[in-house]
Amino acid sequence: MRNLLVGAAFAALAAAGAAHAQAYPDKLLWGDTHLHTNLSVDAYFLQNRTADADTSYRFAKGEPVIHPYSRARMQLQTPLDFLAVSDHAELMGTPYALFTQGDKRLANTRLGKRLIELQKAGNDQDAFGLFILAITLANTPAEQRPKKIGLGTALLWRWQDLTSAPDNRARATRWLLSDPTLLDELENEELFRSFWAKNLDAATKHNRPGTFTTFAAWEYTPTPDGANLHRIVMTDGDPEKAKAYLPYSANDSGDPEDLWRWLAKTNAETDADFISIPHNSNISKGRMFATVDFEGRPLTADYARLRAQWEPVAEVTQIKGTSETHPVLSPDDEFAGFEFFGRLIEARDDAAHTPTVTAADYVRSALKTGLELEAQLGVNPFKLGMIGATDSHSGLPSAEENNFTGKFGFDVIPENKKPGAFVSELSGWDMSASGLAGVWAKENTREEIFAAFRRREVYATTGPRIAVRFFGGFDFSEADLAADDLAAVGYSKGVPMGADLAGAGAAPSFLIQAVKDPKGANLDRVQVVKGWLGSDGKAREKVFDAAWSAGRERDAADKLAAVGDTVDIPSASYRNTIGAAELATVWRDPEFDASQKAFYYVRVLEIPTPRNSTYDAAALGTTPPEGYAAAIQERAYTSPIWYSPGR
Repeated sequence: MRNLLVGAAFAALAAAGAAHAQAYPDKLLWGDTHLHTNLSVDAYFLQNRTADADTSYRFAKGEPVIHPYSRARMQLQTPLDFLAVSDHAELMGTPYALFTQGDKRLANTRLGKRLIELQKAGNDQDAFGLFILAITLANTPAEQRPKKIGLGTALLWRWQDLTSAPDNRARATRWLLSDPTLLDELENEELFRSFWAKNLDAATKHNRPGTFTTFAAWEYTPTPDGANLHRIVMTDGDPEKAKAYLPYSANDSGDPEDLWRWLAKTNAETDADFISIPHNSNISKGRMFATVDFEGRPLTADYARLRAQWEPVAEVTQIKGTSETHPVLSPDDEFAGFEFFGRLIEARDDAAHTPTVTAADYVRSALKTGLELEAQLGVNPFKLGMIGATDSHSGLPSAEENNFTGKFGFDVIPENKKPGAFVSELSGWDMSASGLAGVWAKENTREEIFAAFRRREVYATTGPRIAVRFFGGFDFSEADLAADDLAAVGYSKGVPMGADLAGAGAAPSFLIQAVKDPKGANLDRVQVVKGWLGSDGKAREKVFDAAWSAGRERDAADKLAAVGDTVDIPSASYRNTIGAAELATVWRDPEFDASQKAFYYVRVLEIPTPRNSTYDAAALGTTPPEGYAAAIQERAYTSPIWYSPGR
């Protein structure tokens, strides 16, 4: 193993792509597939009243826009290459129509009248809580709804988190429980269709093949008993043709299998392809990657095939934290404890509202579970690539640590990020300035980007634009690192990230290159994360340091020394005097067993840099808020390569 600096040729390739078309994907494109506008119910109530899809696309392209809450001029430091506006399908645009447009079809309903009364009285939080409670009740099977108000019910906990008026809370809850049809009066297909069309028109308007790509997309948001089973649904279809259907929502069914069947049906009817992207498994209460289905039944081969068809990738990092892994699940991984969202937001079961930590909550564990299930069922339901996204609800997709617009409209202002400043116990500093999807594609077009998602030639970063190439094969050598076109070597002698690699006894070799963000921090190290299926049918994992910046050796315990730390907290600055601009290696598994199925993915770590909360503190002339790291090591996660023994 050696650490080598790669040539400028790859850096130029990664930043902008080759000047001519290649037979392989040669362009690294950056985008966000998870962005909410003022048409999402929660975004509107949490102070995004004006940032619509048109605003979002203009911001993503690098244009200056006006923030919906602060009214400040906002602009990305580096524009995106693609964006999918993905508003919640559930009651899309209803608060906007009710409060901003004063739509009589909603204002004259019983629930609409009460919501308007609360808003006019200045009780926005109470109105939001009532709205969310109503939606939750509507999406909860009748037999599971609480029959009375009592301590410990998930719905009551959620209501208490979001409001500050106990008498109103109890009275409103009793009212909604007495007649769940109250919410039905707000269901208006004509309105829903008009707002869906508005988002689609914006996608059509801003799509520029070769320059900037838009997608028709939405969020499917089932939340059974407060468990996050949310998905982004994205299509390669023409937005104009997408007007023929309405987005499938949790109001249609909370069972993801029903969503996947609807995708299959709609695909057959429209010839548009779809993918469903699970996100925030970290707050799924052990349900996102469970070994049972929505009804609690053991998974079947049919289930595995259906899920694998429609869910090729998972969102592993975003504003609400990291879903790669957790120290509880990966105790030997010294970098496992990164940017967690420390609470359940949809509902809580205890006063500490602490998220569960199970193998079904994190993607690395899901990859391992997938190997186990494949051995049992013959199909792997969790063969997942990895992407990042923001989940911003301000309409402004920013993953830049020093230019973070927050999650909601109100938390763009540091004063509003203090716990309890706007919503009870919620802190804007809980939010991570993350993430982005890196895509290797032949062209910046809807078809090519979507195809990359399908073949999983995509990866996640927590915000920095770290360029990563990752190939697996059997003939790579260190001499390949000197190639003028490393990607050509990778594709000709192996397979890229997201692919399968079949062996016949020889140990595979992995060709890896990582280049720092041109505007960001140097790199600390490149790691390979391995998961494999043991002879006992149980999957295991191990993290290997594959390449690292110069000047460090392993200690007596075989641990690589830390890269160091140049962060100056008072000024929220750092220096690129440590680390490496580029790292490359040909890595071979020192513990390879030709008989074992395995997966390998790459994790790239930057040197420490200031966190968004530290930038806020420096701007305010205060110390960073307690309970948050002052410096973090941003990172990238590639999609895996799966190894299987040859026959």
